[in-house]
Amino acid sequence: MLRSCLLLPLAALALAAPALAAPGDTPAPNPTPAPAPAASSERPARTGGGIMRYDANKDGVVDKAEWNAGQEARFRSLDTNRDGRLTQEELFARTPAIGNSVLPSDRQAQRQSTYFQRIDSDRDGTVSLAEFMAQADRNFARCDGNKDGRTDAAECRQALQRNR
Repeated sequence: MLRSCLLLPLAALALAAPALAAPGDTPAPNPTPAPAPAASSERPARTGGGIMRYDANKDGVVDKAEWNAGQEARFRSLDTNRDGRLTQEELFARTPAIGNSVLPSDRQAQRQSTYFQRIDSDRDGTVSLAEFMAQADRNFARCDGNKDGRTDAAECRQALQRNR
């Protein structure tokens, strides 16, 4: 008798389960595992970020003209008040803080300040387009390991690792 009393509610629950599901709920599809990537000694080139975001003609390399055009556009996007000069706040406004903090850590703030002082060559408290582009030229020169006026992600990565 006790067994019958337990089976009846369980059977009713099993029959009512589809009706209790929220509208629009569908069972999750059985995921098919993705094939494992082939082992390779080289990492694939990143096209959406890093230096390759400046490859305007998508030929797989960034030449000096593409780099300069990208850096000038970057300067304009950072110059939120459109005065032709970057404050330290404008330069680092898009830099994410470390961890879950809204504010940069003390170390991050110190590094930002040091970097800003380095590129503010006339020490007027702002960075002009000329100062910004001078730093951009130094950055490109560091990435252009073979000094041919063109670079890509792999060449830049190698050059930066050599310069550590």
